[in-house]
Amino acid sequence: MSYNIPEETKRQYVIGNIAKDLRMDMKQLSARKARIETEDSSKRYCDINLNTGDLIVTETIDREELCGSQIPCILGYELVLENPLEVHRIILQIEDINDNAPRFQNERIIFEITESADKGQRFRLHEAHDSDIGRNAVNGYSLEKNQHFILTVHDTADGGKYAELVLEKELDREQQKEIDMILTATDGGSPQRSGTAVIHITVLDANDNVPVFSESVYKVTLAENTPSGTEVIRVSATDADEGPNGEVTYEFSRISDKAVKLFSIDRTSGQIVLTGEIDYEQVKKYEIGIYAQDAFGLSSTAKVIIDVTDVNDNPPRIILKSVNNPVLENSEPGTEVGIINVQDKDSGENRQIRCSVQQNVPFKLNPSVKNYFSLVTTKALDREKESDYNITITATDGGSPPLSTSMTIHLFVSDVNDNPPVFEQQSYSTYISENNKPGTSVCSVSANDLDWRQNGTVLYSLVPSEFNGVPVSSFLSINGDTGVIHAVRSFDYEQFRNFTVKVVARDNGSPPLSSNVTVKVFITDENDNSPQILYPVPDGKSLMTEMVPKATLSGSLVSKVIAVDADSGQNAWLSYQIVKSTDPGLFTIGLHSGEIKTQRDISDSDIMKQNLVISVKDNGQPSLSTTCAVNLLISDNLSEVPELKDMTYEDNNSKLTSYLITALVCVSTFFLTFIILIVAVKFCHRRKPRLLFDGAVAVPSAYLPPNYAEVDGAGTLRSSYNYDAYLTTGSRTSDFKFVSSYNENTLPAGGTLKSVISDSFGTHVVTLVNTEEADEV
Repeated sequence: MSYNIPEETKRQYVIGNIAKDLRMDMKQLSARKARIETEDSSKRYCDINLNTGDLIVTETIDREELCGSQIPCILGYELVLENPLEVHRIILQIEDINDNAPRFQNERIIFEITESADKGQRFRLHEAHDSDIGRNAVNGYSLEKNQHFILTVHDTADGGKYAELVLEKELDREQQKEIDMILTATDGGSPQRSGTAVIHITVLDANDNVPVFSESVYKVTLAENTPSGTEVIRVSATDADEGPNGEVTYEFSRISDKAVKLFSIDRTSGQIVLTGEIDYEQVKKYEIGIYAQDAFGLSSTAKVIIDVTDVNDNPPRIILKSVNNPVLENSEPGTEVGIINVQDKDSGENRQIRCSVQQNVPFKLNPSVKNYFSLVTTKALDREKESDYNITITATDGGSPPLSTSMTIHLFVSDVNDNPPVFEQQSYSTYISENNKPGTSVCSVSANDLDWRQNGTVLYSLVPSEFNGVPVSSFLSINGDTGVIHAVRSFDYEQFRNFTVKVVARDNGSPPLSSNVTVKVFITDENDNSPQILYPVPDGKSLMTEMVPKATLSGSLVSKVIAVDADSGQNAWLSYQIVKSTDPGLFTIGLHSGEIKTQRDISDSDIMKQNLVISVKDNGQPSLSTTCAVNLLISDNLSEVPELKDMTYEDNNSKLTSYLITALVCVSTFFLTFIILIVAVKFCHRRKPRLLFDGAVAVPSAYLPPNYAEVDGAGTLRSSYNYDAYLTTGSRTSDFKFVSSYNENTLPAGGTLKSVISDSFGTHVVTLVNTEEADEV
């Protein structure tokens, strides 16, 4: 887009409407971040109004300051649009206005003319300089009316104008030695401007030769940054006259305002010296007019053209135009995160720029339009591995030696909830003692989430489930923030020994991510149960007696105490001890087996009725114990035990008659029963072998609860032991043994031992009457 604009326009002057020229909606200018950028980072004189789309003046433009005599005077800018990236070139052509008047290098022009000068002789005058160009430059000269001279105006080869004095009437030194005239230079602008100088003529004797330059145009090349004081060139003009008429002096005839501050000329030698600092980036060429004049006013002119060459003295400049900071970690490779522009004021190869990004970062630069580059990702980002990047961009020009500039962009990676919580362990196992207090801390689970802030905030909860038909929430609770698991109630090892619960760790992201872990809770046993005697049944309402044959030898098993403990481990290790005995040296008990054995052979002198008090103690800390009584009868025949009468249920004396009548009825009934029992005994003898000795007492297996199992050395009943109970009548009074079911072979708890003696039959009958249910036993 190209626009023409006159110089010296005020601020906010509307140059044109960019939105209209681009056929673009004004709203898109703001949305696409439209902006005006300079091509070489120079001063910006215009900008865009995003509300109206107008291109407006932001700084007053002085064409002479910007371009000097250069034609045309052009300013280049770039209109940058993002999303997508577009760059439009804007050219502003600055039009000159007549704001400068012509002026002469010297306000007083001095000539010395001999009176012998011929009519029509010409004297070239210094050119007037006007900073304006074109028609606003010097357009003509005029001379104050006089009687000796007229003025002629000529065009120069480069489009300028100069004037010559033409002698119209011979001079007469005797009549007039000095002549003063006003020379006026006018431009072609509107309104017209002018400048004046005074021509002072001293009439001398004849001088017929003018100085002649060795070259009409001197050309010299000067590198920028040349130090001040350096000789630029030496001009030379010769005059064929001798003496004072041949002495030539030099001075600038036409020079710009900038050049006059940078160059000086020696009036005598013609040496032009650099007096300031020249910069290629500001002015690339200087044109200076040189005036050579002899001592009597004859002169000639020449031109010096100074071309400034570029030196690589400007490092590249990196400008960050836009950046998307932070960038999402789930951005696709190739995502544009920023736009940069690189500029260099130098020219040629010194302006060729290469850009690169430091290694080991997932970013690269893609060249775009002109000197624009897009900073894009090269692979997927992961905030958990790298949360931010220092991206160093280096721009290097093509000079010799090359200059470079670096810029570091600190880019943050924003978090996305892409990591679920991870527990520190794959599973958790914890132990808690039974009889704990509700609220006791069981264990603590911990999960880590690599995400940030709310995406990494972990909340804990229990997975709803049931154990034995009971919700796990009635067993445990968990602190949602800390992951500490508490017991909701007291546990009983004897009810259940372990259970499993699942814990969910969920982050606070959107959508949330979660993971779970299994927590196994083991309940440890405490010694809170005393040993339980299973045999003999500890019931004070009944009496249980074991029969021991008189011929029992030392080491024979006579009975066994069966006890169990609901606890486990060492808390269930039982030990047996006889704490009281009728005859302390007759019987002994296994410390861990509970088997009662004879320590010596039984003799006739031993007391028939033996009472043992057994203590059963567990191995807990502190230990718990239980005692039981074992009654033993040393006899081969019940008829030999008159003491059994003491154990028979006796009615009151007042009921003796009723008892005798009842006894007679019972004897008759028992007689019939006896015959049946004989048949049963014979049948049982065929199916079950006799023991090693008559009168052996064994413990029925029905006394062992199914929930208890033996642990070697623990003192509980071994499953391998199985005892049959036999009650015998003795060899002298009976020729059969009373054998029936296991429950009939012992004197059970809850039963009453009754002895009925019948002289008529000569037989002792023992009947077991069980008054309680077998399952209670």
